[in-house]
Amino acid sequence: MTEIILWLLAATIIVALGIYAGKLLFLLKQQNQRQLNARNKRITSMVDSIQTIAFAMQQQQCDYSEGAIRICRLLEALPIENIPDYSEHYPAIHKLFDGVRKFPTHEARNALSKKERRAQDKERQQLESEAESAIQQELVLLREFKV
Repeated sequence: MTEIILWLLAATIIVALGIYAGKLLFLLKQQNQRQLNARNKRITSMVDSIQTIAFAMQQQQCDYSEGAIRICRLLEALPIENIPDYSEHYPAIHKLFDGVRKFPTHEARNALSKKERRAQDKERQQLESEAESAIQQELVLLREFKV
């Protein structure tokens, strides 16, 4: 009799642990699905931002250098596996990005003398004008950017 009770108790414990493990697996699956949905939503948002910035640059509503910084940072931050080398896909934008990313911004820029700011603006404008036609061609591609 004691043996039967022990077997029933063991079976009950095993069934309870099985149910608990199943519940945990179900919750894990739900969590993974939520994370995947959030990641996909973020990717979609970032792709939309890239396309919008490219459109604004085409319409000259956004400076090439500012747009290049924003687009390159978004491309770098895309949460995808096996990120392609976007500098090969969009070399002119990346070249401009490499040229202007060293410039100080915000408070650091305001701390510069007017002469230094003018010199940086002149260099930035020079970089933009040199790359303008190539950037315009790449913007057409970026307007249709997909992951």
